[in-house]
Amino acid sequence: MPLNERKKQILYAVVKEHVNNAEPVGSRTLARRYNLGFSSATIRNEMADLEEMGYLKQPHTSAGRIPSEKGYRYYVDFLMEVPALTEEEEIRLNKALKLEKMREIEQIIQNVSKGLSEITNYTSLVIAPQLTKSAFKEMRIIPIDEQRGIVVLITDTGFIKNKIINLPRMLNPQELNQVVNYLNKRLRGLAIDQVTNSLLRELKRDLFHRIEILEQAFLLLEESLSEDDNRIFLGGTTKILNQPEFKNVEKIKRLLSLFEQDSLLMSLLSSALEKKDVWVKIGKENKLKEAQECSLVTASYKVGGKTIGTIGVLGPTRMQYAKVIAIVKYFAEQLNQLF
Repeated sequence: MPLNERKKQILYAVVKEHVNNAEPVGSRTLARRYNLGFSSATIRNEMADLEEMGYLKQPHTSAGRIPSEKGYRYYVDFLMEVPALTEEEEIRLNKALKLEKMREIEQIIQNVSKGLSEITNYTSLVIAPQLTKSAFKEMRIIPIDEQRGIVVLITDTGFIKNKIINLPRMLNPQELNQVVNYLNKRLRGLAIDQVTNSLLRELKRDLFHRIEILEQAFLLLEESLSEDDNRIFLGGTTKILNQPEFKNVEKIKRLLSLFEQDSLLMSLLSSALEKKDVWVKIGKENKLKEAQECSLVTASYKVGGKTIGTIGVLGPTRMQYAKVIAIVKYFAEQLNQLF
């Protein structure tokens, strides 16, 4: 059932008040602090209706009301306005990113994770760029001297992996180029996770008389396939524990258990990889039981239009959604440009 304007105003005010103060909200508080133009009695009746409709709930019979997960969802989808960042805020975010000083991908991701946490005051989660999301572009074998060379794997998203190999004496430079050209022709455009072990075996059979060089070149490809592609960087893991909602020991244990398991964090974030914009999951919308008392705001970052990673902020359902969404979106856009 759609809400009328009066109910929308009251729900908006309840969310804003509860987010700021972490206390149940009464009708007198709204009448006193917000210029709604309604009497305290009218506000009280409307709040009762909102509770009956599932948008508010009453933690104690004698207390005021707080937003339910449904109320937060309505607020995020229909009432909230995401503010544009001020020039001062952008300067602060860029300072946290320290873009001009970063060169290594891992350093970039660590800084993003730390900056997200410091600025939002919640816990940040960042999936590092995923090699298997890239496609094979080119392999090169570059001789260093008569006995050694460097095999280089390049993807369409700019990942470069390299390995020093021993060059077999039986292959002259022309034959070496033939091997490389053949591999590039067969593999170009395939996603890294499509370069399966069965395909590698097929290629080895095709070039059996050059098996020695292939064994070493394929070793790099096989290492790329088996490499842990689910690196997650956490920032400010204790910040969410500072929120009043998480003073309960059991809640703390569940969250700490979640933070210690990369596979769970990956499952929490992986669905966001397919989303085009900022995505908000509130409470039980998170499938993991450990995260069902939290809200998660995520955005993916891309290279050449292809999603390669995700950044996210985990906080209580009593989250400053508009602020967090603006910050996450800005960080994702900066990563897009940087990569």
